Order: sequence, then structure tokens, then C-alpha cells
Amino acid sequence: MARIAYFGPEGTFTEQAARSLTGAGDELVPFETIQLALAAVRKGETEGACVPVENSVEGVVPATLDGLAEQEPLIAFAEALLPVHFSVLTRPGTTEIRTIASHPHALAQVRLWVEANLPGAKPVATSSTAAAAVAVQAGEFDAAVTAPVAVQHYPLEVRATEVADVRDARTRFLLVRRPHGPLPEPTGADRTSIVAAAANRTGALAELLTELAGRGINLTRLDARPARTYGEYRFFIDFEGHVAEPRIGDVLAALRRRCRDVRFLGSHPRADGVRATIEPSAGNADFVDAADWVAAVRRGEQA
Repeated sequence: MARIAYFGPEGTFTEQAARSLTGAGDELVPFETIQLALAAVRKGETEGACVPVENSVEGVVPATLDGLAEQEPLIAFAEALLPVHFSVLTRPGTTEIRTIASHPHALAQVRLWVEANLPGAKPVATSSTAAAAVAVQAGEFDAAVTAPVAVQHYPLEVRATEVADVRDARTRFLLVRRPHGPLPEPTGADRTSIVAAAANRTGALAELLTELAGRGINLTRLDARPARTYGEYRFFIDFEGHVAEPRIGDVLAALRRRCRDVRFLGSHPRADGVRATIEPSAGNADFVDAADWVAAVRRGEQA
């Protein structure tokens, strides 16, 4: 049985994702912030942590990116992709909704619904969707926008469900651990993630992308986040493939040469099961054949 931290409290989408990524005997431990959940892994208090990394409507989750880029390294070894439809919860007997609370990402994803169905209700940001439910239960706000699972944890009534401005919105979650032990085996439908600190000069990002493009490696995400020094940025790059593959190992070595620093954030199966796109002459066999040819030349076996 493993102890797994997650961005809580109970009743969040992250709890739902954590349950999908862990075993029935694992203990899920909620933490108030993403930083605290990651710190629990670094301190050895838990074996892993489940945290949100990006949403198809609101984009990346900065706290997760920054938390993975700084302090002791952690790596992702699994991911979950959840459809994001919300419930609106109120205290029993509530007749008028003047305030509606939730995490900022959630409020942004139901803005049009709130304007149409609760005109005049004031949105209020909280640290999580479940924290909004707790605040409604305490009488601080009239309604909360939450994950559907929240109603199982809090004595509130469902005012509306399946609420979302974008019907196919999804959020991706990562299960991370300390970088010890073997990585997940490659499946052909994998994702590799890194954070790169490129040189602060003209064309630095273009050079990194050229290394990937020249090897026929398809990007799945690219984001920039400010580093601690003003004017300097880190690039968070996700791409198809697994570090065990020759073509991925080749590009990681090239990026390591190009950058001031590269942090490996993991290789694991993609939750959507999409297989890597392999360009002509950019397959693993092509990289192995090329390396064998160079080795033969060095041995003097081929002119």
C-alpha cells in the first residue's frame, strides 16, 4: 500500500484523478496546495503526488510547473485525462444566490453559464473547488462550483450538474514521484517532459525547436515561465516518445548541450493513447542504423 498526496481538500477533480491512477489499497492524503503536495513527496512523507498540470480551456497550471522546475527533482510516471463538467452546490434551503465561489480556473470555465442562469451572482475565487464547498457549508458564500464528487463529502444540495461552457473541456493530471527506480516501459504512445533553461540570446528557442524538428519529434506542449531572475525564462516542453528510445535519447543529449540546464520531468504512457508520429527516416531503427554506421567508420570497417 502506498501513500499518495493530492491537491485537496476532499472532493476535487484531483482526488478523482488520483483514484483513477492508484490502487484500491493506496491511501490518498489531501494537501491544501500543490506546493505542499509536492513537498510531501520530497520529504518522503508520501510515495507520490497527484497534481493538475493543464486544462484545455484555461491552459497550464503555473503552480505545478514551477513546483516541478524548482527544488529537488521529481518525475511524472503516469497521467490521467478527465472531462471537466461541474456541479453547482448550495446549502439546503438556499433560495437566492448572490455569491458563487470556486477555484479561478473553474469560475472561468462556467462564466457564461453563471451569467445566463445566475445573473447578478458575484464570482469569488477560492484555493480549490472543494474549498469553495467548505466555505458554502460554513455560510460564507451561497453557492460553489465543484467537481461532481464533492457532493459525496459535503452536506450540500446539487443545484445544477454537467455545467460547462465548453462541453469537451478536459484537465490533465500527473502522478509524480522522486527520481529513483525504473521508469515505465515504453508503449509507443508515450510522452516525455522536460524543462529547459536556454541561453538568453537571439534564436535560443528556435535552436531548441530545431533539434526536435530535425529528428521528426512532435511537440505536444510548449510553455514559458519566468525564472527567478528578471528577464530569464524556463521552457516547459512535452513531446511524443520515451527516453528509452534512441531518437529521444539523441534529442535529449542535443538539448543538454544547447541549454544552461535541462531537467528531465518524466516519460510515461499518454492518457489519451495517441501513438507517436514517426516521420520518414526518423524512426528508432534509423537512429540505431546511423549510430552503427558511425561506429563502423570509427573501426575502419567502412570508408
